[in-house]
Amino acid sequence: MTQQITLRPYWYLRHGQTDWNRDGLSQGRTDVPLNATGIEQAQAAVGLFKTALKNHSPFTHIVSSPLDRAFQTAAIVREGLIAAGFEALPLETDDGLEEVCFGEQEGQPMGDWYDSWIAGAYTPAGAEPFAELRHRAIAAVNRATGLGGVPLIVAHGALFRALRAAMNLPANVRLPNATPLWLQPGKAEQEAWQLTVMEHA
Repeated sequence: MTQQITLRPYWYLRHGQTDWNRDGLSQGRTDVPLNATGIEQAQAAVGLFKTALKNHSPFTHIVSSPLDRAFQTAAIVREGLIAAGFEALPLETDDGLEEVCFGEQEGQPMGDWYDSWIAGAYTPAGAEPFAELRHRAIAAVNRATGLGGVPLIVAHGALFRALRAAMNLPANVRLPNATPLWLQPGKAEQEAWQLTVMEHA
């Protein structure tokens, strides 16, 4: 039986920009750090959260991918909110939130093979199948939401495609860097989740 995502709300934030993002390259598991734009994006996300948290449930803990681009984004957001007067929240990592391994495609220009990969019809040599990514992404989110309260999960774009599939949303949708999302479940497992994007007015 396919693992199901638990019907508990959470926040999601993709990491800020890296040089590989800027150049349109597949990163996968390669540990590329934020560039100057990515750092600025993470800092800007603090302002988005300050506004968003007035109208949505605050997060109570932060769980990040251990890859540098995600953890650095999480740390910038956490420190920025502390400086703005918010409570210092625990920040931990979960290996299950690592980006997918794209195998031979890492470092290569983004291709048009994502739909086939998501459908299970094609997996690059040495890469992680989409079904496996989906399984571990669901497990990581369930661990984060199972801690009590509402987590902020800071991770990656392809991993979020797997979560979109688990939340009954179209999977192959590109997620902007460092743009907070508020995710609320439907009333049943087969219902689509509600996704709210927090953007500057």
